[in-house]
Amino acid sequence: MISSIQNIFSIPELRRRILFTLGMLAVYRVGCHVPTPGIDAQVLAKFFSGTQGTLLGLVSAFTGGALERMTVFALGIMPYISASIILQLLTVVFEPVERLAKEGEQGRKTITKWTRYGTVILSVVQGAGIAVGLQTMRGPAGELVVPNQGIGFILLTIVTLTAGTAFIMWLGEQITERGIGNGISLIIFAGIVANLPAAVVNSIRLLRTGALAPLVVLLILTAMIAVIWAIIFVERGQRRVPIHYAKRVVGMRSSGGQSSHLPLKVNMSGVIPPIFASSIIMFPATVANLVDVPWVQSLANMMTPDHWLYNLFYVAFIVFFCYFYTAVTFNPVDVAENVKKQGGYVPGIRPGKETAEYIDTVLSRLTFAGAIYISAVCVLPTILIGQFNVPFYFGGTSLLIVVGVGMDTASQIEAHLISRSYEGFMRGVTIKGRRG
Repeated sequence: MISSIQNIFSIPELRRRILFTLGMLAVYRVGCHVPTPGIDAQVLAKFFSGTQGTLLGLVSAFTGGALERMTVFALGIMPYISASIILQLLTVVFEPVERLAKEGEQGRKTITKWTRYGTVILSVVQGAGIAVGLQTMRGPAGELVVPNQGIGFILLTIVTLTAGTAFIMWLGEQITERGIGNGISLIIFAGIVANLPAAVVNSIRLLRTGALAPLVVLLILTAMIAVIWAIIFVERGQRRVPIHYAKRVVGMRSSGGQSSHLPLKVNMSGVIPPIFASSIIMFPATVANLVDVPWVQSLANMMTPDHWLYNLFYVAFIVFFCYFYTAVTFNPVDVAENVKKQGGYVPGIRPGKETAEYIDTVLSRLTFAGAIYISAVCVLPTILIGQFNVPFYFGGTSLLIVVGVGMDTASQIEAHLISRSYEGFMRGVTIKGRRG
């Protein structure tokens, strides 16, 4: 491991990318401690002290505690993710956007521009909801979170939170372009991991005072280790569809006749479904702050991680986005056509349409298994931890994102090392299709 780390920093380009990524993440963490003007931080901290295990606790975990402290990054990156969801849905159901997506680099730039505009619009809406909600929040003794209320505070909060989200979006794009790994995913990763030291210290304190039983801590650690092992095992799982290539005679030589395979991952969509699902479920809570209707408030109160309705919608959205994202990123018809052009075929399957149908059938079964796996990882640990009243939110969703993003980033570092004839970052471990 030590020699592998030395190899990483011996490559100037890779060293610059890693240091740039770490620098951008450090800027993000600094911004998570810059407070929004007009808020009594002490009263707000008292209000959030009882939100662990609730939807606010989940949102705060994704923002690295920025929402709990109501900093300029309180909205986090969720408005950007929501805008991306909308644009990807339009790519499937709206023909002009679909044509634009097929125009190559120019179309991608246009969609990216629209996503940025959508991010700003959603940030304004969510910022208004948070501003209105802050004016109704009170501490345990009835203290106001916002001492000086009014339209001025609402406008200032909207501008501040929108600017913060736009800056985070820029940071993520810079990390993706000039750093290592996916910038947006790494920002979410940093926000979740930043809460871990405080959670560990708090758990040790409760363990010493007797508020948390040693057996409960042991069970939670065992569950986390089991979930991490399951995530790594499934994320590396593949269904290899055999591909044979017919022999071709060119002049005096023959070529082809080789066998290969088409690797189909069990979880083709990665960590995208739980992130998208969380982003959508968080939106009703924002709307509830703007609409003072009893049934809307009741519905928002039921949308908490320990309620069955929240988990039902959460699983439904995860399954939907598993199929949706897989369909957007992988086209069996195009794959079958490319295999046919290269003279390849699946044994026992006719090239062309029948091959596409076969690949689609295999992919649908894998996606169903992947959706069940993601749902179980995201929901079951959360339910179990909620039953034990754990004083921090680090459920299956967080573990899936942390492990998944970590594996993706490690695979990119691995690719840089292998391309320069180094042995690699993870010796003896297969990452993303690399065979030992």
